[in-house]
Amino acid sequence: METVEDIVVVGAGISGLTTSLGLHRLGIRSLVLESSHRLRITGFAFTTWNNAWRALDAIGIGESLRQRHDLTPSILVASTFLVQPASEISFKGHEVRCLQRKLLLEALANELPEGTIRFSSKVVSIEGSGFFKRVHLADGTILKTKVLIGCDGVNSVVAKWLGLEKPVFTGRSAIRGTTKFEGGHGFGPKFRQFVGKGVRSGFLPCNDEEAYWFLTWTPSTKEEELEDDPVKLKQFVLNKLEDTPDDMKSVVQKTELDSISSSPLRYRRPLELLWGNISKGNVCVAGDALHPMTPDLGQGGCSALEDGVVLARCLAEALSKPASGEGINEGEECKRIEMGLKNFAQKRRWRSFDLITTAYMVGFIQQSSGMIMNFLRDKFFSKFLPGMLLRKADFDCGKLEY
Repeated sequence: METVEDIVVVGAGISGLTTSLGLHRLGIRSLVLESSHRLRITGFAFTTWNNAWRALDAIGIGESLRQRHDLTPSILVASTFLVQPASEISFKGHEVRCLQRKLLLEALANELPEGTIRFSSKVVSIEGSGFFKRVHLADGTILKTKVLIGCDGVNSVVAKWLGLEKPVFTGRSAIRGTTKFEGGHGFGPKFRQFVGKGVRSGFLPCNDEEAYWFLTWTPSTKEEELEDDPVKLKQFVLNKLEDTPDDMKSVVQKTELDSISSSPLRYRRPLELLWGNISKGNVCVAGDALHPMTPDLGQGGCSALEDGVVLARCLAEALSKPASGEGINEGEECKRIEMGLKNFAQKRRWRSFDLITTAYMVGFIQQSSGMIMNFLRDKFFSKFLPGMLLRKADFDCGKLEY
């Protein structure tokens, strides 16, 4: 069976749903394909900075999410290598919150017209068909579309079709979790981070009762096998936190096993963003399909939100109807779409390059296990690294209007 769609978005994650909602706000319908049978809510929570809230405001859901997530006033950074007091960096003048992924995806999905998201729709192949692309699904369905947008994550089928290489393993892994404290946790709203001895960890309250925590480290071959066993994962994390304060340990201790996940950290080689195909014809990628990065800047989800707003604006401009009385044929429309996607690629290429490169270097510095690097980081780098986070987050993707 073959059906025709104007715009097909592959992946109902942050970038996919943001793009679809941005298009909807501009009066343009899209179909979102999601391979799983429901919204993917793994990842639990992530830090959202100024740039993310500007994007959320642009698509009209910022205020409702603010009401459920506390403002983070500062970050406390402590060393587990040197005996010295924690340094505190104020976020005054910046909007920083810990946003629960589940609530974000639900807020995005609830604003979309019924039927926009098609679940259990796994893309298995893509082929050209004149001015269209034919998208083959695992259930035998074929979708013929004018525009194909890949927001299908680090293992993107669309990115592969564009010729982009698979993201590279950094040699580091992350374990993440969320904890709910009935009656309140009592930690206050500050972000706490601990670095040293080859490990970076921390926790950040989302509100009075819920907190998000993380740990990144460089696993040995044996430790890579922990990924499928949450009991061993939890104990492993607690062992790694022996030099951190009791607050950090208690957040992990109280975490339910089904609220813990582990994953290898991958990134796209930055130079590939400069020379590779972010878009080709009527196809492009966004979000993790475009710029998978390490979590050390806290910008993966935030930049995916940026992508969605910019892409919706560029596409809407390309698809805007000509003046009254003027016609437009398929060839002209195809050229307009191609130019719109090229415009998106141009706007996002250097931003993505910057974030991937900076995140990788920050992670390398913060998670170093060498004595000299530990000393330099704790004595010198720690004074300007938090400021770098704020500078990278001070970005405005603009409004939806074009």
